[in-house]
Amino acid sequence: MRPIYRCLPVISIFAACNTQKPLSPITGTWQLLTGTLIEKNDTTVTDYTKDKKFIKIINDTHFSFLGHDLNKGKDSANAFYSTGGGTYTLKDSTYTEHLEYCSDRNWENNKFEFTIRINNDTLIQQGVEKVEATGVNRYNIEKYVRVKE
Repeated sequence: MRPIYRCLPVISIFAACNTQKPLSPITGTWQLLTGTLIEKNDTTVTDYTKDKKFIKIINDTHFSFLGHDLNKGKDSANAFYSTGGGTYTLKDSTYTEHLEYCSDRNWENNKFEFTIRINNDTLIQQGVEKVEATGVNRYNIEKYVRVKE
């Protein structure tokens, strides 16, 4: 019978190979289903499953979002294009985006704090968006579904 200490180098090698930390439940690609904006006494609900498509990609440290209309901008009344990204922090259910890049440059270098809730493959993100440079001050509720790989 071989002593256990002869197996230790092999066990150490296998243990060292598994250094990847577990992914956060928020990590992945998310497709926006609906967006609800509440500003003053007006509520606007946008369905992102018909004429528009919008995704958010989140890794361990950064997020990005990409959105556009499905008519390739040919209908100027409904043309839509939006991109952006930056870093984020997640503490319990508080998700804070630090927007570094945005197709609307007035939104850059702003911080947005949201509450998130994940239930199976659905993510609900809600919170105040305030951008002094544009006069935006509204409550935003977004409902996402995880994109299957």
